[in-house]
Amino acid sequence: QVLLVESGGGSVQAGGSLSLSCAASARIWTIGTMAWYRQAPGKPRELVADINSGGDTNYADSVKGRFAISRDNNLKTMYLQMNSLKPEDTAVYLCNVDRATSNRGPLLNLWGQGTQVTVSS
Repeated sequence: QVLLVESGGGSVQAGGSLSLSCAASARIWTIGTMAWYRQAPGKPRELVADINSGGDTNYADSVKGRFAISRDNNLKTMYLQMNSLKPEDTAVYLCNVDRATSNRGPLLNLWGQGTQVTVSS
């Protein structure tokens, strides 16, 4: 069963904006730190930004000032607002949860299936 579902990817020209969402399954009760990672072809997966349950955030230097991560704990959803996009932001963006509780016990290191973001010059 898919526990995390990303949405909102797409294609945009450089300088444009996109918003991503990551929604957790109804099976999940509480969520720890949520994060966005990205992986471009031929490159290792990298952390884009994360946010803990208290709302503290952390960003990769490459996206500081352009991306904003947020979460709604009631909706069990995380967001990524991406502005001033660059071609080098092109990647599959993946949602991650470090730990969660669920109707089937504790869960660790959950991943979504990813959503493609393509930025053209």
